[in-house]
Amino acid sequence: MSTEHSKAAADFIANRSQEQWHDETLWMVRAKRDNQSKSLPEWEQLRDLASAIKNYTNSHLDTLLQEFEKNAIANGAIVHWAKDADEHNRIVYDILKQHNAKILIKSKSMLTEECEMQPFLAEKGIDVVESDLGERILQLMHLKPSHIVLPAIHVKRQQVGAMMEEKLGTEKGNFDPTYLTHAMRRHLRQQFLHADASMTGANFAIASTGEIVVCTNEGNADMGTSFPKVHIATFGMEKIVPNRESLGVFTRLLARSGTGQPITSYTSHYCRPPEGCEFHIIIVDNGRSDILAQPDHIKTLNCIRCGECMNTCPVYRRTGGYSYSYFIPGPIGINLGMLRDARKYAGNLSACSLCLSCSNVCPAKVDLGEQIYKWRQTLDSIGRANKEKKLISAGMKYLMERPALFNTALKFAPIVNHLPRFMVYNAANAWGKGRELPAFAQESFNDMWKKNKVK
Repeated sequence: MSTEHSKAAADFIANRSQEQWHDETLWMVRAKRDNQSKSLPEWEQLRDLASAIKNYTNSHLDTLLQEFEKNAIANGAIVHWAKDADEHNRIVYDILKQHNAKILIKSKSMLTEECEMQPFLAEKGIDVVESDLGERILQLMHLKPSHIVLPAIHVKRQQVGAMMEEKLGTEKGNFDPTYLTHAMRRHLRQQFLHADASMTGANFAIASTGEIVVCTNEGNADMGTSFPKVHIATFGMEKIVPNRESLGVFTRLLARSGTGQPITSYTSHYCRPPEGCEFHIIIVDNGRSDILAQPDHIKTLNCIRCGECMNTCPVYRRTGGYSYSYFIPGPIGINLGMLRDARKYAGNLSACSLCLSCSNVCPAKVDLGEQIYKWRQTLDSIGRANKEKKLISAGMKYLMERPALFNTALKFAPIVNHLPRFMVYNAANAWGKGRELPAFAQESFNDMWKKNKVK
């Protein structure tokens, strides 16, 4: 298997204090999730329901999306369909151009990251302003998100303070989180007031009502859509849910899984445009319909983007989001990257211990770890298998198919316990980097079994 991830991760791991802090912070969020799940006796039933609803919507996307379109148009919205990222970006630009909009205030949306909308609009002279606190910090620092829910989790307050001193003129050396938050609020307030158009993603789209639902903790989506005359909402077509009853299942799971809260501070429903305003909705495919044709991986469309698979993943917690080559990191990002371009993103498959913790905590029961295992079986066929590992596997196969040779190797294995350290821990022993090898037992299990079995 390719080792791109491990090479990129080495830079993150080199800063041991950062690695420990990142690991502990995300595990704290995972622990909050566990406490929330234990407070609901029906937690596992909710997960079963969420999975069943998603399985239903995945198999009825055609009818549900048409139902959504019909109801959204009846509400006064203007509905657009985008087959790919290019078409999505062109639709957004055309809307903004019609209204001579130069400043777009946007709430957090991973879909716009997927479509690389911001650089596209920047080339057209349109300034896209992120209104989510973490996203705005990263935008001013010229960085990408490293987590889909906690985008700036890797940035410490001292770094934020230094950036805000330079960009916003805040007090020198004042890294107090409350002070920095208030300073950013004053800065963003001016962006809200002077924006020409607003944009939101959508956590959910309800087919029976034609409305979209946006979940935030800062109210930035509501602020952004309150002033401009044009609101553009964009979502991947897998975000559809049949009705409000189904929505209730997901809103009970989303924040509890993602941040350990009972619910997000704001759960906003956008249905009808205010008088004199326009409400545009863009439904995006961009490869999602292709996933429907892959039985082994169709459940990636169940994902509700809570980020809990990242919070629990021992590899992500210790190596950070920038170690992954796909723009979404962690277990869900590994799978989505492989669906996007298997050869290009195969290096991320090494970032998994197959502990299956991600599968066990996913609120919609996406089989993330199992899918990664299946992707690994395809590496040789796409020319991305690691040559050294193939050689080792061939050697192990040769050894294990010959019992006499295998038992002889077991008999002499304890010699390793007495070898000089430099002979055991060297460049050829990747496992020994950061780990101590267990001592070989003087008596193998085979010998113990033969000696003690009942005759």
